[in-house]
Amino acid sequence: MSARVTLGTLAGVVGFLAFVEFTSGVLQGWYTPMLTDIARHLSIHDADVNWLEGTQLMLSALVVPALAKLGDMVGHKRILLVSTALTALASLALPFTDSFAVFLVAWALQGFYVVWLPLEIALIWSRSRRMQGRAAITARAAGLLVAALELGAISGALAGGALVDAIPLWIVLLIPALLVVVCFFVILFGVQESPEPTGGRLDTVGLVLISFALIAFTGGLSFLRLNGVGDVLPWALVALGVLLVWPFAAWELRHPDPLIDVRMFRSPALGPVFLTAGLFGVSVLGAQAPLSTFARTDPDVYGFGLGTGGFQTSLIIGVYLIAMIVGALTFPLVARRFTPRVALIGAALLVGVGFLLFLPFHTAYAQVISNMVVVGLGSGALVAALPAAAAAAAPATQTGVATGLTNSVKTVGGAIASCVFGIALFHGATGAGVAAEGTAGSFTGYLTVWIVCGVTALVAAVLLVFVPKQAFTDHSVDAVPAVV
Repeated sequence: MSARVTLGTLAGVVGFLAFVEFTSGVLQGWYTPMLTDIARHLSIHDADVNWLEGTQLMLSALVVPALAKLGDMVGHKRILLVSTALTALASLALPFTDSFAVFLVAWALQGFYVVWLPLEIALIWSRSRRMQGRAAITARAAGLLVAALELGAISGALAGGALVDAIPLWIVLLIPALLVVVCFFVILFGVQESPEPTGGRLDTVGLVLISFALIAFTGGLSFLRLNGVGDVLPWALVALGVLLVWPFAAWELRHPDPLIDVRMFRSPALGPVFLTAGLFGVSVLGAQAPLSTFARTDPDVYGFGLGTGGFQTSLIIGVYLIAMIVGALTFPLVARRFTPRVALIGAALLVGVGFLLFLPFHTAYAQVISNMVVVGLGSGALVAALPAAAAAAAPATQTGVATGLTNSVKTVGGAIASCVFGIALFHGATGAGVAAEGTAGSFTGYLTVWIVCGVTALVAAVLLVFVPKQAFTDHSVDAVPAVV
């Protein structure tokens, strides 16, 4: 049976899952142009917007390993439904509160949607188990899902940016919540369950250990924001979080059915994928809020920024997401011409160069758009390639876990970056502990964001140069997203 025929047999489920990813994209793009409006609605500083993003990323990092493992155990569709229901409930709470604490909790719980893509790719991989060209089918499906995600993000950013200038904010916030409710029923009636779940029991001890480690680490970063870098408590919590990883790893190595098989991090194929995902998360997740608030900052008042409205900001985001689609669909062509590893190195370089271009070029609307096109080309390639590569390299019983780990590690990177960027924007990069005037972030804080995002992407590119060639050549070029 050819890969073309087997892809046709999965076309129905991929179509429904594409709608799910479209909804995920809407959630990711909808709110970004209106973050300044949300900050004014909640009476908070622009820098505090990073804590909305940071808490959501942190919750995502906690729940993805457990939900991905449960997907392997009891069925990927079942866990997809649970996560969608929780996302819907959280999204429905956002329009009806002006309390920062309530909004923060609901915003964090909305982060359950991050497990959708790993579960979907694991479901497709599972359903194509007896089909020829399984890796190619999964990779092409991953490319379609990422394209649907970015199309949703473009639609969400443009629509959200246009509506926030025209109608009350609570109505704007209600629209994506209703779309998530529709998404739940699309999954319920349109998606078939993955065959042959592995069963077993959830490693609750491992889940508790990794949760404590992540909570301590990110809690320390939060206290750094509140208490300043001179306080001992935040650094102690950060150190505790790092130290708690050791008992977690020791437990997982002894467990017969671990929550996360830590041996995967030593794999020459999976290790570089996870490492790249973490460094990539710094820019693709941690920099979203600062880029939006920088564009909305009035240069006549603060001396920097673009002073754009909601719709103009959404156009910047839309161009960036179009570039991501182009990057995702162009990546396999470059990989065939050279190698997947070289293509990934090139993608990471594009992300790094794009952010570093902000240092000299940030004063004009066209300059910011040009920078974001460069970043988007590299980001699209990485978003599409990483989970598909993880699925192909993972053990048969750990597909959901491996694809989930690409998101988890990326999310941890984004959460750390979001906390650090919040500190930088509020205090500035000088370390003097003086907040920016008014409600806008500090310019030195924005410089810090661009430098960190650029340097981490370049570090990822350099590290990929030194990994063993088999880390990527073990997967054929067909194991990365291809143009369908």
